[in-house]
Amino acid sequence: MSAGGVVIGIVLSTYAGRVAVGDGNPFDFFGYFTNQTNTLAAVILFASGYRVLRRRSQPAWLSTLRALAAAYLIVVAVIYNGLVLGTGTAPAWVSAILHIWFPAFVVFDWLLVGDRIALRWRALWIVLPYPLLWLGVVLARGVTDGWVPYGFLLPERGVTSLLVHVAALIFTLLAAAAVIWATSRLPPTIRPTENVRHNQTFSTAPDPHAA
Repeated sequence: MSAGGVVIGIVLSTYAGRVAVGDGNPFDFFGYFTNQTNTLAAVILFASGYRVLRRRSQPAWLSTLRALAAAYLIVVAVIYNGLVLGTGTAPAWVSAILHIWFPAFVVFDWLLVGDRIALRWRALWIVLPYPLLWLGVVLARGVTDGWVPYGFLLPERGVTSLLVHVAALIFTLLAAAAVIWATSRLPPTIRPTENVRHNQTFSTAPDPHAA
C-alpha cells in the first residue's frame, strides 16, 4: 500500500517538475506507457492493501487487475532496458524506480502474496485491449502532431520498422501475461486472507467463560 503511494508521489512530482520548466502538457507526460502503467499499478496495489487492512478478501476482479498490472510492468522493464535505456528526460533515480524497482516489486507481490485467483487461460486476451488502444492513440498522434513517447514508434522510420516493433511489443506483452497467468497457479508464500480469517475468528468467537 505504501509502495503505491510512493510511486504516485514520484509520478506527480516528476510531472510537476516538467510543468516548472514549461513542458507540462499532460497528454505528452501521461502519454508514456511507463507513467500510465506505474500509476495504474500503484492505485491497484493501494486498493489491494486497503482491503487487507480492512480484513476483506480480494475479489476476482481485483486479482485480475493485479495480474494485468504485473504483466504491463514486465513489458515496461523489458522494453525500457532493451530498447530505450538512458533516452528519457527523467532523473536517473526516477527511471530506475519506474522501470526496474517498482516493476520488480509488483511482480514479486504477485508471486509471493497468495490473495489471488488461478487465472483462466481463455481470458488471456484481456491483456490486449488497453495496450492496443494506447498504441493506436500514439501512432495517430505520431502521424498528426508528430509526438510519440518512444523513438522506435516514429512514423518516419517507415512502415516496416513500425510493424516489427509493434509485433515485438505484442509478443512481449503476451509472453509476460503467459508468465503471470502460469504463476497464478503456484503456491503462495504469504496468504493475507488466511491471516484475516484467523484474526476474525479470534475476534468474533464467543468467550466460553463469559457470563
